[in-house]
Parts: sequence; structure tokens; C-alpha cells
Amino acid sequence: MAHSLERMQSHPDIDEIAVVTSADCVAEIEALVNRDRFSKVRKVLLGGKERHDSSISAIRSYEEEAGKSPLSLLFHDAVRPLVSHKIISDVIDALKHYTAVDVAIPASDTVIVTDEITNTISGIPDRIHLRMGQTPQAFHYDVIRTAYDRALADKNFKTTDDCGVVLRYMPEARIFIVAGATNNLKLTYADDLLVIDKFLQTGAGRRLTAEASTLALSKLEGKSLLVFGGTSGIGESLSRLAAAYGAKVTVAARSTGVDIGDPTSVERSIDAAVSLTGQIDAVVNTAAVLTRQPLSTMTLDDIGDSIRTNILGPLNIARLCYDHLRASRGHLMLFASSSYTYGRAFYSTYSASKAAVVNLTQALADEWSDEGIKVNCVNPERSRTPMRTKAFGKEPRRTLLDPDDVARRALGILITNSTGLVYDIVKT
Repeated sequence: MAHSLERMQSHPDIDEIAVVTSADCVAEIEALVNRDRFSKVRKVLLGGKERHDSSISAIRSYEEEAGKSPLSLLFHDAVRPLVSHKIISDVIDALKHYTAVDVAIPASDTVIVTDEITNTISGIPDRIHLRMGQTPQAFHYDVIRTAYDRALADKNFKTTDDCGVVLRYMPEARIFIVAGATNNLKLTYADDLLVIDKFLQTGAGRRLTAEASTLALSKLEGKSLLVFGGTSGIGESLSRLAAAYGAKVTVAARSTGVDIGDPTSVERSIDAAVSLTGQIDAVVNTAAVLTRQPLSTMTLDDIGDSIRTNILGPLNIARLCYDHLRASRGHLMLFASSSYTYGRAFYSTYSASKAAVVNLTQALADEWSDEGIKVNCVNPERSRTPMRTKAFGKEPRRTLLDPDDVARRALGILITNSTGLVYDIVKT
């Protein structure tokens, strides 16, 4: 439920959320909403014995709002916690042209029709015309309300989903199909939980694409940011842009005498930031070292430097900024790399450390959720930074991300309430 709510909460085009559940779960869901600050959740409604009872409960709860202005409802199964922002956006865009929208993927397996009496095959439809339905499904309010009004007047009414109700009882409303995704999995069987959990563990299920939102960055004005690694590369861009939007930025880096592998050095940086700005609203760590060579030829000092900066550094920063971020209900942002998803030759310590950063992000987001601290991870593609140039030499500019673009999109994450997510930043 928390993962599904987060996907809707963090999507800019979702205005309000209603959760429909059983009486046994109301108190727990209300506690979850308060704990994770899902501010868009305005209603926790009771469903019923059948699936369509839940849909009707939501539809009835919005009658007054629908009478005042045009309204669309998006229905999503909370047991699909991996739904992407892209699917949600595609559904909402389709509502501009159609009054009913479904999400589906092509059927990859052969579908058979059975004879229920003999348990034999009675037909095999051509799967080129078949799709596997997913959620969300979305409708103009008057369409889904009218469809259910007609359905409830039918004493033989039976359905499995909301699009099925519209298809049968409002055939004049064409239902557009948006492409779903194979990882938009539904938790139905015990084995599904194992697969979904693995997606979440690897970060694949909690990855979103960070988009630039220049206007929204005005919310940074007056915020206090402490940026480790803030004198070079993405950290420098992030510090400069945040200051331009009115944030109070404190920079710490090796060039300013700060070693994030040394807890005393990190603590001094935090104390200095608090002394200058009064509190800390966000801490960002972009500091890292990349040693590109076989493990067998690395010295113990090389290995130690990589571990010290890339793993021990984020741990020191997280542990020592905890009290300050708890006081401000602030944000910790760490940086990973595409190397975290797959270990590559000559990247052994770097890849391992970036996988550790992703796991640290997810662990702390869960551990600190009751304190209202947000913890997220940024995963940029190859970027034009001094660290990369040192490791790879000169590369065509068109193949690399601009550090300012990465920084702008990363700052956009700091003004959200999302937590525990890996945000991909890709070249567009």
C-alpha cells in the first residue's frame, strides 16, 4: 500500500487520493498515511464484499465534487506497487481524447479456452488480438458513474473490472488502451511477493525518471542545503543552481579540507552549516572516487580510499546528519551510478560501493520514515564531470549528460515528499 500510494503521491497530475479498504484495515492505513505524510490522501473509504463495491464507494464519494466541475477518476490496484510514472502519465494524457482508458500488455503465452466439464481444450484464440489487463484504469466521472448505474439495475450484473462495466453497459464509450509494462506486477500468489520484493531490493521497482521542473525550484528559496562534493562536477552545479534559486548553500569537499571518510571532518562540516544557516533542510552527497583498474592490480591504499569515500563516507554523513534532518523533517540525497545494477570489469570497488549506496538509501528511508526524513538516491547516466574525464579521457560531448541538467533534476527531487526511491537521470 505504501509503495502504491507513493507512486500516486509523487505524480504531479494526481490531485487527490482516496483509499478504499475493509473495516479491519482503516486504522492501519490512516496510521500509514500520517506516518509517511501522504498529503494527497483525503479519504479512506469502506469497500464491500465484491470488487465493484469498492469502485462504487469511490464513485459515490465524489458525486458532490463532480457536480461542480469536470472530474476524472483513476482506479488502481494497491497490489500493483511497481506502476511507473510513465504509465500514469500516459493514462492521464489519453483522458484528453477518450472518456475511458485501460492499461494492458500483449499476451506472451498461448491462451486456451477450456471445456469445463471434460477439462479439455475447446479453442485457442489468436493471441495477436489478446492483451493482459493491468491498472490503472481511468474514466471521465460521468461515464463510470452512468455505467455503474446501468449495471446495478441489471439483476445478472457480474464483472471483474471497471473497464468491463463500461464495455458492457456503456458500449458507446470507446475504451483506449495504454501500453502497460511487464514489471507492473500484481500481487496475487505467494510467488508474486518474492518477485516483487526482488524488484524492490534491486531498486528496479522503485526507480523513477527525474524530470526538470524549473518553475517548481522556486520552492528552494530559504532552504538550507549542505552539499558534500560541492566544488566539482555535479556537486558544483547543484550548489550553484540551488543558490541561484535562493537556497542557503554550504559546500564541503576535499578542496575545502573535508574528508567524508573521517567522521570528525563530517561533523565539523555539519556544525559549520548549522552555525551559518540555523538548521539543515537537506544534505546531499555527490562526493565519490572512481578507480578504474583490475582488482588484482589495486593496492590496499587504492581499495581503502574507494571504500572510505564511497561507502564509509555516506554512512558517516547519514549517521551524523540524522538529528538535524529529524528536527527539520528534511531530506538526505545520495548519488549512485548505473554501475550499481551490474558489476563490470575494472569497476569492482566502484560498482560494489554504488550498490551499497542504493541499499543504504532504501534501508534509511524505512528506518527514518517515522521521523519524516526523506531519503532518495539519484542515478545519473554518464555525465561530463572531472572524475569521468580523469578515468576515461575526452569523450564526445553529445554522449554525456550536462552536470547542470543532472543538478536541476536532482534539485527537483528535494522539493518532493518521496522517499526510498532511485531516480534515474537519462539523456533526452
